[in-house]
Amino acid sequence: MIQKSLVALAVPTFCLGIAEFGMMGFLDDVARGLDISIVEAGRLISAYSLGVAVGAPGLIALRRWPMKRLLLLLVAVMCVGNACAALSPSFITLLCSRFLAGLPHGAFFGAGAIVAERIAPDGKKAMAVAVMVGGMTVANVVGVPLATFLANMLNWRLAFATVALGSLVAFWCIRAWVPVLDSLPDTGIKGQFRFLCGAAPWLIYAGVFFGQASVYCWLSYIAPIMTEVARFPQAAMSWIMVIVGLGMVIGNAATGKLSDRYPAALVTGITAGLLIFIMPAVYFLAPYKVPSVVLAFIAPACLFGLGGPLQYLIVRYAKGGEMLGGAGIQIAFNVSNAVSASLGGIAIHQGLGLASPALVGVPFAAVGAAALFILYRKYPAPKPD
Repeated sequence: MIQKSLVALAVPTFCLGIAEFGMMGFLDDVARGLDISIVEAGRLISAYSLGVAVGAPGLIALRRWPMKRLLLLLVAVMCVGNACAALSPSFITLLCSRFLAGLPHGAFFGAGAIVAERIAPDGKKAMAVAVMVGGMTVANVVGVPLATFLANMLNWRLAFATVALGSLVAFWCIRAWVPVLDSLPDTGIKGQFRFLCGAAPWLIYAGVFFGQASVYCWLSYIAPIMTEVARFPQAAMSWIMVIVGLGMVIGNAATGKLSDRYPAALVTGITAGLLIFIMPAVYFLAPYKVPSVVLAFIAPACLFGLGGPLQYLIVRYAKGGEMLGGAGIQIAFNVSNAVSASLGGIAIHQGLGLASPALVGVPFAAVGAAALFILYRKYPAPKPD
């Protein structure tokens, strides 16, 4: 039953993965379809991230809800937001739909991480959270390439329609397979925020924000970089996104398993540190087909190597505010996404070249690694309940 429950938690993150990362594979198609520039189309990525940042704190108002009922509500909003995106007649309406679709994203990860951690046995809790997050990584192997194919070959609206349909499946899976769990103890509004008084949660959020930004500066513009710098044909983006997705799956699974054996802060600190060297390689090797594809596997592996362990770790540091703490990871992740996409766009707009966002990511990687090593050395993780 535990395996089915984890699958039920992974199906919605699979849909969320398509909604979030799919845009990067068919950004060119949306720009052409709506007659806007690539940089302007990049704002659709930022709009989704803004929705995540606004929606996640809404968990406070729903803190007394049973966990299963809360998950069902969030998946329903996912369905509506992506259906609206598929039907959007203009850039403005698509921008608003992307914001709506992003609202349940962080909240689901916050609530889902708690459910995964509560149903998993001792010694497998980090891996259980990684399985939930893993739905998003699998989306990048299967769902995102499918969305990219549909957008490139048929119509970009079909990509959003696919997510809306998948959300209906996710609703059924949660209803059928997730056990009924009691709501968390209500610590009140102040109690929800009390964990933020410590330094450790902020170091975790810094690790997420800066570590993820280091890759997202480049990943947000992977489609034009691969087609215009490495000179791949547009049709190649489908299998390139499969390579990106495989990197995410393996990175997430590897660090999730390692974090049940070694301190998660150490595992993620080393992962972020590797990006200090990986991102310059991405920039300098961007014109070459084989190295650019290899690095399109390695960099996303490090990207998702950070997410699962830190999503698990924050639940242990956020006593009394676990849902808000877990949702905060997604706020940091998606605000990072929005900021890095904008900074990458600025670098391109300033004439530094389509591959220049990779260099923008280097100082972000350094700061993220430093935060996580400080967390490891000074703030040992509390024991799980």
